[in-house]
Amino acid sequence: MLPSIFGENLFDEFFDDYFTGHPAWNGRDPLYGKRAKNLIKTDVRETEDTYEVDIDLPGFKRDEITVDLKDDCLTVSAAKGLDKDEEDRKGRYIRQERYAGACSRSFYVGDVEPDQVTAKYEDGILRISMPKEAKKELPKRSTIAIG
Repeated sequence: MLPSIFGENLFDEFFDDYFTGHPAWNGRDPLYGKRAKNLIKTDVRETEDTYEVDIDLPGFKRDEITVDLKDDCLTVSAAKGLDKDEEDRKGRYIRQERYAGACSRSFYVGDVEPDQVTAKYEDGILRISMPKEAKKELPKRSTIAIG
């Protein structure tokens, strides 16, 4: 095990800074590292009359997660804070990978009413169900004579 001064991977980070320049330019998040894009993994499943969204949010409590529907956009966000009360703990940290922070993800869902959306959080998975938009019929084509 490498000391925490080397970060996530000694050799990857050594070459990353040389070839890609500044860490902010290569899509690296200082809070969650280069794996930040994989933080909220989501599956979207289509059934006959609904869309089912399963979002992995392990380690979050129900009250740390919010689901908002505004302007045809469904936004799921989660925020976590660490307990800074260290009086009861003995010893010192050699490596600490859990951080306080927030993450969110948004999806365009169309014209859906908030009372039609249901959400359930269980075993680290947030399950959201929403109805499909009713298919709008295209106007019938009529031919107009050109005079």
